Amino acid sequence: MAVGWFYLSSLALSFLGLVCLLFTIYWMSRWHGGFAWDGTILTFNCHPVLMVAGMVVFYSAASLVYRLPQSWVGPKRPWKIAHASLQLMAFILTVLGLVAVFKYHNQAQITNLYSLHSWLGITTVFLFACQWFLGFAVFLLPWASVWLRSLLKPVHVFFGTSILSLTIASVISGVNEKLFFSLKSATNPYSSLPGEAIFANSTGMLVVVFGLLVLYILQTSSWRRPEVGVTTERQPLLDEVE
Repeated sequence: MAVGWFYLSSLALSFLGLVCLLFTIYWMSRWHGGFAWDGTILTFNCHPVLMVAGMVVFYSAASLVYRLPQSWVGPKRPWKIAHASLQLMAFILTVLGLVAVFKYHNQAQITNLYSLHSWLGITTVFLFACQWFLGFAVFLLPWASVWLRSLLKPVHVFFGTSILSLTIASVISGVNEKLFFSLKSATNPYSSLPGEAIFANSTGMLVVVFGLLVLYILQTSSWRRPEVGVTTERQPLLDEVE
């Protein structure tokens, strides 16, 4: 039953993640002219799409690798590689998203990193970079001792969920900031809830629901890989082979 609920939740999560990404693409295309990589505002439009793809969708997929029942049996190394690879893809997309916004700001002579959204976002990306390099060095490379991995694992898990929470906060603040900048005319203010505001607000709420569902799956104990020497009512003892 637990496995069935997991697959049902994963299916709903996959659909919701795709919807969040497609809605972001549609928002930038429908109301802001589409995409380019020439330093204009169309370059900025790549920023929200790349950040949602990287920090929301791919990062969440990487976080859930160890919840797959197939990962509970046999060696962990292939799953570690899958986890690190998905996170690396998330990081690459995120860096491209940052390049897009800095490229536009520099060409338009707009100050960088002045808003709360930018502070929150750059902090999230910095923590993500530290998390990935620490995970790669300690948990993927063979040099680290079992003692060191056991010591750092709770820290790694804590920052993993914290980064996801910060990501959702960054997305929400980014959506809000973009709407305040875009809908500030007297004839079409944000407060009048025009079509763009309703659509973008709805997209932000979908990202929140997506993040909450990811956190729920991560916190559900019956969907975690059993630890060596630990058995529970729903988790049989499995031999772990490194």
